[in-house]
Amino acid sequence: MKIDAHQHFWKLSNPFTEWPTPAEVRIYKDFGADDLAPLLSAHGVSGTILVQAAPVLDETHYLLKVASRTAFVKGVVGWVDFEAPSALRDIEDLALDRLFRGVRPMLQSIADPGWMLDPRFTQIFECLAARKLTFDALILPVHLASLNALAARQPHLSIIIDHAAKPAIHDGIAGFDGWATGISRLAEHENVTCKVSGLLTEAQPGAGLDDLRVWLDHLYAAFGPERLLWGSDWPVVLMEASYSAWLSLVEDWLSDKPAAARDLIFGGTAKRVYSLTDETA
Repeated sequence: MKIDAHQHFWKLSNPFTEWPTPAEVRIYKDFGADDLAPLLSAHGVSGTILVQAAPVLDETHYLLKVASRTAFVKGVVGWVDFEAPSALRDIEDLALDRLFRGVRPMLQSIADPGWMLDPRFTQIFECLAARKLTFDALILPVHLASLNALAARQPHLSIIIDHAAKPAIHDGIAGFDGWATGISRLAEHENVTCKVSGLLTEAQPGAGLDDLRVWLDHLYAAFGPERLLWGSDWPVVLMEASYSAWLSLVEDWLSDKPAAARDLIFGGTAKRVYSLTDETA
């Protein structure tokens, strides 16, 4: 089973849709299940993980409703206000929905890279771990040290790095060493996995496999296929390439890897970390 572990839907008319803006010309329109379904069918992708795009609880409820009537959506990663007094209750309420799979605070937009280490959030992380829900980390390289500390502090929490921490691929090899060191340290924690997603939007326009290979190879060496999972980041990927082009790039990269490794990255790892049962998958 091939799983796209990271995709979005949005409707511009929803009051919580603040991004994309008109500046993101290529993706400033509605994107829903009917738009994605033909792409999945064409490429043999049988399931997806639908991920939040707005830091609003209402959007999470909206996504769960969409998922409930969309057969290919196998799980939803939503948003909860960690600083709200209701945070634990909100997670418990969301967890009543069989499609709810985890939370994603938008760490890349929070000024303090150490925000995630606030002791007020300890119970939240313990709740997520106890319920086998994920903590999807939308981070930048500046957050790697803090996420490493969190992974050590919460060894039972399933942490998934989105978009490989958005390395500065557009700067060429100059930004590689610091990112690579941080990634390697995080990979030492067995509770951390990483998404092979979002990399084309961090590269120069027109980038291809040759531009991304050193970054991809480091992820493979650090995590191994057992802790890597592929995601399209559709429709954000459309800012740089088509769904097909990104999938083909990753397939080409993995062409010399064992079939078992490809199966893990394109589905097996996602099924494990998002606890996709036979009922959902």
